[in-house]
Amino acid sequence: MAKKILITDTILRDAHQSQAATRMRLEDMLPACEALDKVGYWSLECWGGATFDSCMRFLNEDPWERLRALKKAMPNTKLQMLLRGQNLLGYKHYADDVVDAFVKKSIENGIDVIRIFDALNDPRNMEAAIKATKKYGGHVEAAISYTESPVHNKEYFVKLSKQLEEMGADTICIKDMANLLLPYDAYELVKALKAELKVPVHLHTHNTTGTGDMTYLMAIQAGVDIIDTALSPLANGTSQPSTEAIVATLKGTEYDTGIKLEDLSDIAAHFRNVAKKLKEQGSLDPKVLNVDPNTLLYQVPGGMLSNLISQLKQANAEDKYYDVLAEIPRVRKDFGYPPLVTPTSQIVGTQAVLNVLSGERYKMITKESKGLLRGEYGKLPGEVNEEVRRKAIGNDEVITCRPADLLEPELEKYRQEAGDLAKCDEDVLSFALFPQVAKKFLEAKYAPKNDTTDDGNTVREIFVELL
Repeated sequence: MAKKILITDTILRDAHQSQAATRMRLEDMLPACEALDKVGYWSLECWGGATFDSCMRFLNEDPWERLRALKKAMPNTKLQMLLRGQNLLGYKHYADDVVDAFVKKSIENGIDVIRIFDALNDPRNMEAAIKATKKYGGHVEAAISYTESPVHNKEYFVKLSKQLEEMGADTICIKDMANLLLPYDAYELVKALKAELKVPVHLHTHNTTGTGDMTYLMAIQAGVDIIDTALSPLANGTSQPSTEAIVATLKGTEYDTGIKLEDLSDIAAHFRNVAKKLKEQGSLDPKVLNVDPNTLLYQVPGGMLSNLISQLKQANAEDKYYDVLAEIPRVRKDFGYPPLVTPTSQIVGTQAVLNVLSGERYKMITKESKGLLRGEYGKLPGEVNEEVRRKAIGNDEVITCRPADLLEPELEKYRQEAGDLAKCDEDVLSFALFPQVAKKFLEAKYAPKNDTTDDGNTVREIFVELL
């Protein structure tokens, strides 16, 4: 049955995370917000993912202040964030009390829709975030991390989606982070989900392999309800397919989005200048704009590609790029086929870099790889290479319970550690997620404005220069 297709635009989050290492500033966003708010999007993804860390670490911005400013500027459009389940926006599991407090403050500060996923598709790691989102009146968008492997098939994803719907999901998102979901497979998967689920289905993909638009078109014909797109200046390549192209394609059809192309034109002009600025400052690497069908072999998502390029640049080993890409599927198989999405993408990617650069596989094993193989991140989907696991963790016992069950409540501990640095609950949560980064950031944020050094620079200016 025909229906209007709803659009979530990612220009304020995933588009610049995938193409420009999450370096877009609030000052680049605000001039376009009034116009964005009038477009008629289902939601605007503008927070979560890597934005929280980047705001403090690289941009000298308070992520909570960014969220409040965006909410004020766009009161008529649902604001959406990406949350890594029990990992929140960090790279480890947090206790349930921290998850509850973080979700509460996210909703209080302006988030309407929380897309919750787990890198291993372990529903136990999504449980606390789903409960908290329901408790504080947010919209739960539970995501399945799409990947391909001997253990991942249509039946697997349908079963997982039904489980998430039973846990309280208001929408189910197919999160195809590496553009691996090919058009006809998308048709089959969406058809199967629509037949089994009562809630709407949202599809998120990228254009890394060049198939994103076709995947959307087939998913639309299969009955998908919502899709993610990015305004053209930061679309395609490792980002999402272009909003304008999708709107134009569906215009006048039974699937018409109701969005006017002319309304997008001025907004796109603004972001073209932003993209130009990001390119000039070196944040936007031309490699991420290319279509690379090899991704279908390597299964590497956009954000992970920019990380790999950066790691190899630091090691003066950019010539090893394709060697590392070829090593990634081998590491992934050894690790039991985890989907490659934060943080597993970084864990598998970094281990692949070490395997290639050291000239011997698993000569060096990262702390995170050991944690993944020990079960600290949850249940690995497939069979693990036991030889590699023993090399990594020796005779340590593998965790089989919900990993967060092993964590004591820790919010008060973080509050005490943050001490006078934290002036509000939001500061405590920033500190809980990124203690070292938040410490530097909060010290600079609350430094007396007249505190100067010998050469007359304020502490704040020096902080910016150091970053």
